[in-house]
Order: sequence, then structure tokens, then C-alpha cells
Amino acid sequence: MDSSLNSEASTAKRSWRWLAGYLLMIVIAVGAFAAIRVIGESSADSLVSAATGSEILRQDARPATLPKLLGALAAILATARALGAVFGWFGQPRVIGEVVAGILLGPSLLGRISPEVMWSLFPDAIAAQLGVIAQLGVILFMFLVGLELNAELLRGRIHMTVVISHAGIVTPFLMGAGLALWLFPQLAPRGVPFTSFALFLGVSLSITAFPVLARILTERRIERSELGVLALSCAAVGDVTAWCLLAFVVGVAQSAVAGAISTALLTVLFIGVMFGVVRPLARRWLGERDPSQINGQVLTTVLLALLLSSLAAEAIGIHALFGAFLLGAVIPHESAVARAFHDKLHDMVVLLLLPAFFAHSGLRTQIGLVSGLSDWLTCGAIIVVATLGKLGGTMIAARLTGSGWRTSASLGILMNTRGLMELIVLNIGLDLGVISPTLFAMMVLMALVTTVATTPILRWLSPQETSLS
Repeated sequence: MDSSLNSEASTAKRSWRWLAGYLLMIVIAVGAFAAIRVIGESSADSLVSAATGSEILRQDARPATLPKLLGALAAILATARALGAVFGWFGQPRVIGEVVAGILLGPSLLGRISPEVMWSLFPDAIAAQLGVIAQLGVILFMFLVGLELNAELLRGRIHMTVVISHAGIVTPFLMGAGLALWLFPQLAPRGVPFTSFALFLGVSLSITAFPVLARILTERRIERSELGVLALSCAAVGDVTAWCLLAFVVGVAQSAVAGAISTALLTVLFIGVMFGVVRPLARRWLGERDPSQINGQVLTTVLLALLLSSLAAEAIGIHALFGAFLLGAVIPHESAVARAFHDKLHDMVVLLLLPAFFAHSGLRTQIGLVSGLSDWLTCGAIIVVATLGKLGGTMIAARLTGSGWRTSASLGILMNTRGLMELIVLNIGLDLGVISPTLFAMMVLMALVTTVATTPILRWLSPQETSLS
């Protein structure tokens, strides 16, 4: 009994010693820091007194970049989610609301209502950083788009798919190039060759938004119907073709004719290496792995390959986005690593990084530049030509390959969906100086109108499809 009491007393005494020692340590630490602070502040005061007034002014004038960037991202995310929900309620893809949110935060609306608020949210330094975030987001997004391409959809229908998808590219491309004859004198930037302008306008009218198209089909639950499978197959082939065309156009825009030929040859070589060398290696190394084997080392290696592929595309003279897209396309669609990247990257890219891209695009979109009856008639003509080219070319080719008129027309409406992919292409053109800000605004409006029109027209037009499952 006495021994147990002595033990408890000894334990309590040690506890009090530990507590006293701990408190003493804290007091000593606080006192030591206070002493260091006094010494440091006095030294800093003497240094500040020796500094010139202009140096102090420069130090005080440095913007709090991180808080401003976080505030800008918060405003972008809140506006994008709110408008995405509104458009979703009306049966439109949420991405349309997010694109509109980016435009409304820019000079087209917020800049007109309160320029002070817009420049407070997006000063030049923050806009530049948003541009970097946007480019990273789009690179990751194009990688995910490449991962979503399913070559199995093409089995048994490759010839019909290629004919329809390429007719849906060639027709609007030629119509866009013809439209360039009219638009070049009034809307081309000074010093831009007609060839570059016409090529870029043709490609811009040829784009289909594969991810938005897939989302529309999924929401309508017809992705496994005859129409759905045919649409996804055509969009997959069209995506690859259109991005190859865009790579060539970028090379032409950045080089002289000899340089463009060199860029085209290097692009063909790049595609050959990716499909002839990288794809078999990816199938052998990634295709047979089960989810338990997808670890940090595997994911890091794929991310490194993504960066190297993007860098190679830039070095060739085409855009980094093409390299990201191509790497995604050569990775097996149903592999565990593809699912892992989709699970880990998709939400972050779609919910945060892409709205930053929309805001960056919105800051560059000035709807006010489209002013007067003449400009609006020009914008309307672009929308009509883009729709007739994409819808007409796809519909006629589908009809000639054996589809009924209603299915052919529905397929044409689906292929006329442009959305996000069009914005990516337009931003490339604006960065290269191939299109003017006014034409950029008109083309953004064209992308919105053609995408918004898809769902209501499809509801009215498309028949009830029989599932292929």
C-alpha cells in the first residue's frame, strides 16, 4: 500500500516536472524569439532608413499576387458552377454555362458594367497567371480527351465512319476557306498571309467537340444506340483528323513555305513514332496491368511522357496540345492506367482548370467589337456557313452510305457541336495573330450558337434508337 502511494506520488511529481519543463521551454522560446525580433527589427530599421524613397515605394507597391489569384479563381469557380447549373436546368450541357460565365466576367459584360471591379478581379498580372493555369488545364484536358478515344467503336464500320467524318470536315473546311475571301480584307490582322488566314478559318469551322458530344449522348442515354455509336465513331476520327490539320496550319502560320513543309514532315514523323513505337510499348507496359499495379511510379512515368510529348510538339512547331492529345490516344482506352488518370484528373481539370480557361478566353472576348448591322450580319453569315458546312457535309455523306434521312440529319446536328474544342482552336489562332479580336468574338458566338442549338433540335429530330448493347 505504502509502495503504491509512493509510486503515485513519484509519477505525479514527474508529471509536474515535465509540465514545468515544457512551460519553461515555451517561455524561453518566446523570450528568445522576442530578443531576436528586437535585434532584427533594429537592424532592419537602420537598413530601411538607408534605403531610397523609390525603393520603399517599389516594395510597398508589390501586389499581393497569391490572394488576388485565389480570389479570381474563387469568383470564376462560383460563377461557372452557378451558370452551369442554370444551363443544365434548361437541358443544355453545363459546359455551355461555364463558357458563358467566362465571357460575362470579361469586358463583354462585367467590363461594361463596372470596369473597376473587373480590373480589380483580373489585373494584368493575374490575367497572365490565369493564362498559364489555363494552358496547363487545356493540356491535361486534351490528354484526357485522347484517353477517351475508343478505337473499338470503329470495328466493322471503319470505311463508313471515315467517309462521313471526313465529309464533315472537308465541306466546312472548303466553305470556311471560301468565306475567307470575303472576311480577309475586313477582319484579318495586318500582315497575316491569306493562306494562313484561310487555312485557319477552314479548320475552325471543321471542329467537333468530342467531349460535349459524348456528354449530350450520355445525358440522352443513346450513347449505345446506332446513332450514338456512329456519332462517337465519326467524332473520334474527326478529332484526330482535325487536330492533324490544325497542327499543319499552325506550322504554316509560324513558318515560311519551306519551314511549313519541314514542320509537316516532322509532324508526320512524330505521329508515326507515337503510333508505331510508343503505342506498342504502351500496350505492352500498361495494357495488361491490373489496378493494384498502378502506383506512383507508373503515373509519374506517364506524366513525364505527357510533358515530353507536349514539348516535342512545341519543338516541331505545332502546339503542345497536339502532343498531349496524341499521347492520350496511344494509351489503351480500357487500361487501368487510363481509368486511374480519369479518376484522379478529371474532376480537378473540369471543375477548376477549365473554368480558368473559360475566364481567360472571356477576358479576350470583346462582344462589343461586334457593333453595327454590318458586323452582326457578318457574324450571322459565319454561323450559317459553319452550320451548313458541318451539318450538310455530314448529312449527305451519311445518307449516301446507307443511313436514313432522319438519322443522317441527327448525325449532322451532333457533328455541328463545337463548344470547348472550338474555343481551344480560337485561342491558338488569337495567340498566333492569325485572327483579329473582332473575328475571335464572332467565332466564339458561332461556337456558342451551334452548341446550344444541338440539344433542342436533336430532341425534335432524332428517332427512338434501339440500343446496341
